[in-house]
Amino acid sequence: MKIDLSGSTAGIGFAIAEGLRDAGADIAINGRTQDNVDSALARLGGAARRLAMDLGTPEGARDLVAAAPSFDMAVNNLGIFQPSDFFDTTDDIWERHWQINVMTGVRMARAYLPGVAERGWGRMLFLGSESAFNIPVDMIHYGVSKTADVSLARGLAKRVAGTGVTVNSILPGPTLSEGVAAMLKAEVTAGKTLEQAGADFVKAHRPTSIIGRPATVDEVANLVVYLASPLASATTGAALRVDGSVIDSIM
Repeated sequence: MKIDLSGSTAGIGFAIAEGLRDAGADIAINGRTQDNVDSALARLGGAARRLAMDLGTPEGARDLVAAAPSFDMAVNNLGIFQPSDFFDTTDDIWERHWQINVMTGVRMARAYLPGVAERGWGRMLFLGSESAFNIPVDMIHYGVSKTADVSLARGLAKRVAGTGVTVNSILPGPTLSEGVAAMLKAEVTAGKTLEQAGADFVKAHRPTSIIGRPATVDEVANLVVYLASPLASATTGAALRVDGSVIDSIM
């Protein structure tokens, strides 16, 4: 199985790359800089194809497809977030989140779904967020982009119905990635462990969490590995949560 991992040089994306490699997949990792890709490849022991395109642009997407025109599965993990009050959030910030968080997946789907549908088997996954449903008041622009990812995955699942291809979105909650670790750096410097700082953040800002702590990147990756497998052939069009039940819903 050949798998493209877009935005997989760090954090959740890198954990997904490790999990799929360990499951026997032939993977290609992509990052926006060659240095990031080389670093990730070294950590993986060289067991991946390296690509370095900025998929937040149409040109970068075209370059990726030219370099690697066929995959059995694509994981759309590339994403950004930036706290900003709605009334201070400029058009440029909205556009940047839309291009990177949403249009990257649109372009990957347009490029790769026809091929897997024709071959009769494939997987496409979108990394959404619990923020798609719990719109964060300090990042409304981010929440909107993640809601769009979930909608895109659902619509594409319907579009390729009956082909043997599944399309799903995954909804992590707070996760101890490098980005979250950087956000919690002040608390860690003050003497807390990263795990303690993460648990305090969840209790203060995501009090509906049942587990009361951030997920690990491996816990998110485990769900992706399952959805990538033939075992998940009846799961499509779904928004699957790995958020510690931050979303207060029985659905």
